[in-house]
Amino acid sequence: MQRSAGSRRRRRNTSRPFLGGAMAVIAAGALTVTGLVSTAQAADVNNAKNAGFESGLANWSCSAGSGATVSTPVRSGTSALKATPAGQDHAKCTQTVAVKPNSTYALSSWVQGGYAYLGVTGSGTTDVSTWTPGSTTWTKLSTSFKTGANTTSVTVYTHGWYGQSAYFADDVEVTGPDGGGGGDGPGPVIPAAPAGLTAGATTTSSVALSWNAVSGATGYKVYRDGVQATTSTGTSATVAGLAADTAYQFTVSATNAAGESVKSAAVSARTAKPGSGGPGPSVPKHAVTGYWQNFNNGAAVQKLTDVPADYDIIAVSFADATPTPGAVTFKLDSAGLGGYTDAQFRADIKTKQAQGKNVIISIGGELGTVRIDNDASATAFANSVYALMQDYGFNGVDIDLENGLNATYMTKALRQLSAKAGSGLVITMAPQTIDMQSTSGEYFKTALNIKDILTVVNMQYYNSGSMLGCDGKVYSQGSVDFLTALACIQLEGGLDPSQVGIGVPASTRGAGSGYVAPSIVNAALDCLTKGTNCGSFKPSKTYPSLRGAMTWSTNWDATAGFAWSKAVGPHVRSLP
Repeated sequence: MQRSAGSRRRRRNTSRPFLGGAMAVIAAGALTVTGLVSTAQAADVNNAKNAGFESGLANWSCSAGSGATVSTPVRSGTSALKATPAGQDHAKCTQTVAVKPNSTYALSSWVQGGYAYLGVTGSGTTDVSTWTPGSTTWTKLSTSFKTGANTTSVTVYTHGWYGQSAYFADDVEVTGPDGGGGGDGPGPVIPAAPAGLTAGATTTSSVALSWNAVSGATGYKVYRDGVQATTSTGTSATVAGLAADTAYQFTVSATNAAGESVKSAAVSARTAKPGSGGPGPSVPKHAVTGYWQNFNNGAAVQKLTDVPADYDIIAVSFADATPTPGAVTFKLDSAGLGGYTDAQFRADIKTKQAQGKNVIISIGGELGTVRIDNDASATAFANSVYALMQDYGFNGVDIDLENGLNATYMTKALRQLSAKAGSGLVITMAPQTIDMQSTSGEYFKTALNIKDILTVVNMQYYNSGSMLGCDGKVYSQGSVDFLTALACIQLEGGLDPSQVGIGVPASTRGAGSGYVAPSIVNAALDCLTKGTNCGSFKPSKTYPSLRGAMTWSTNWDATAGFAWSKAVGPHVRSLP
């Protein structure tokens, strides 16, 4: 989010691009790739193995059996990769590549066919990606990355997109200093067993697990009582479909092209008893969340006391990053807000709380880069947010990070914060639609990991383009079906209905795309809670305890004469 007027891509109120570039593709057809400019040196080598797929899928692992090698089309040699998205699988193919620490690498691949993405994770610095919306001829994707001080391997990946046609890839290159296993040399060895398996948050039907990364692993298998329960490409997973108040034993193994490791040491966990968990009593059963802008970008400038009573949770936007990784701070933009003083702001927080409202501090926004990717940054985050709560009296925190989120360490940070703040802590989240398409996503994993202390996830149903609904069909933004079919993914993916809200712009000026009239929001709420006013998609059951709705922002709502809150606020309060 840009705090002053700027280009469409640089303002919170006009556009919010996706993590890794994902589906802003469909809506906007353009993406800025974050990366480092790199020029290969004479001694550089291609560290990718089987880079042209001449040895089939050796050294590569493709999700859900989506990948195969073909003899046509090929860019060079005799083979290329063909990967086909299906349902909620976007045909992701990965390879673990050996690299040197503190080094710059050029990453490229030739692609053809449907939407194609190329990227890298585990760099130890900034992971990067790039994409193309598809081509009938071979097109080169290129970006670059720098490794961290302790990085000896990275995961390179390609993938397509949901509901799109197959893509082809050939001649993958990870060009830079020899990592010690580059080129088409010997293949990987079977990885070691994972260490550090721990059980995290539990619900009545799920257990969250995490473990340490294993060098050379491209994936992990999770076992429940000796039977494989799920897989993961990262170092965490949530095992769902469990019985309430029941003890289970879990193990995990590491996999790559060479095979599967022995299983880890077992860990036991017991699911929660029925009726346990959930947010504290300070938030109404059905609630409306609004973001309040601590900056002037053309929307109406407000004091907190100008926010209508229709809003139950007010998210002050935004806290700022500090030089300390993970830590945040906040300073009122008094000049931009027409002389609104810090003392008056603090008094207005107390006034709103006396009226039964929750005022929380929001972390992130489009341009708010706060990285929590190790134990130190997790602790710094928890300590700094708690300090702001103590200083200003905020009731909690909103997680609106749009530039990357690590589920393992964000979970640790929020649990540390919860331990400090106690049961009254309000935690909200505002992921983009791409972040909640699958329970394997970092945002979704975080939400499930903290389900016992999470208040509500208000996903942003805008600046999105088309997305898959829970029925596997593709829906376009701006319709009641888009709201209901995407909410269904969260409702069926493990979140309690009381932890699901619908986030939309307050006016046509509040976002680049995806605005819907308040009547559409109300229809979606009716469809999900009562089974009425649905579009072509109708959920298999109703969710009467659905939390409510959210809007960006109270300021844009004021600019439009509070049309949004006047219509949606009373409707939310009338829900079952």
